Amino acid sequence: MTLSCYSSRLFSVYVLAALLLTACGAQEAETVPAPTAAPTLAPSPSPAASAGPSPAAEPAAGLITSGLTGLPLEEISLPRPLAVMINNAPAARPQSGISEADILYEVLAEGGITRLIGIFQSHTGVVKIGPIRSIRPYLIDIGESYRGVTVHAGGSPAAYAILQKEKKDDMDEIGRAGAYFWRDKERKAPHNLYSNATKLREGADKLGYAGTAEVPGYLFADKNDVLTEGEPAAEFEINFLLKSYTVGYEYSSERKTYLRRVNGKPHLDLNNGNPVEAANVIVMGADHKVLDDVGRLQIDIELGGEAVLFQRGQAVKGRWSRKPEDVIRFVKSDGKEAEMYPGVTHILIVPNSPTFSSHMEVS
Repeated sequence: MTLSCYSSRLFSVYVLAALLLTACGAQEAETVPAPTAAPTLAPSPSPAASAGPSPAAEPAAGLITSGLTGLPLEEISLPRPLAVMINNAPAARPQSGISEADILYEVLAEGGITRLIGIFQSHTGVVKIGPIRSIRPYLIDIGESYRGVTVHAGGSPAAYAILQKEKKDDMDEIGRAGAYFWRDKERKAPHNLYSNATKLREGADKLGYAGTAEVPGYLFADKNDVLTEGEPAAEFEINFLLKSYTVGYEYSSERKTYLRRVNGKPHLDLNNGNPVEAANVIVMGADHKVLDDVGRLQIDIELGGEAVLFQRGQAVKGRWSRKPEDVIRFVKSDGKEAEMYPGVTHILIVPNSPTFSSHMEVS
């Protein structure tokens, strides 16, 4: 039995008109520079270090695993995650460092463009990350759910209001953290802003931010466990809104991962030429609302809703759920949280309009 192909693509007129307000040319809305009066940077309390054993099962004696990837670590503990806003405009591709993110999100910004959010923790020496771009309120929320230091360049007025009022631990290139970023002369602005793990952690320390955090972990299966549920899904394609942001995944039985492609071409990491791949891919539907004539969005990442989990060449239908102060989790039809396979997890957030399934084709 194969998962039926999802074919409905037509948005209702009012949704299409609203979301495409700025789609022409796929240009991102201008971001607001940081206000002159920057928030006071008070040191955050230093909770215990994360990266304990996977809650799925006790690891072998002496083996420490990442709570985000389920993979063994050489370190006894890990630093606080970095939640980096990464440019995904066509001119920004291929990006650097995204194959080394423990968790990689893709979510709409405005005008049909999407943003990547990389959660970096296990790979502490990533030499180049970017291009780095601006932030929105729901992107702050995603990064903070992993207790990360938020890394960005500019942001919407609503995002800046949150960062200032709540004194968030963030590093803004056009604010007081500019010294920890650089521009690559081989690319044109604004698609040429980069940093790396070392600089960002140095900057976070100078700004008085805690270096460790209690990071929520996922449940993990044994890497050799056979998946006995779901329907065959050797390939699938996700359509957010614009054709230039069509994402595909193809399962590699040799690597036991889904290899990512963008607009039909392999998505590679510019740092090392490695494929951008994931052991687990969650596609989830969320309510999207257009807020202004620029096309900025409000995305509900708390309510829960339909979702599909892709693992080991299979698609498992279920729902996504999120408790306060927790990360987004996939819940199976029996009400139990799904176990991830050790490795990277990608989470793609698509609109519920006209239907969740209209954004996805599986074969």
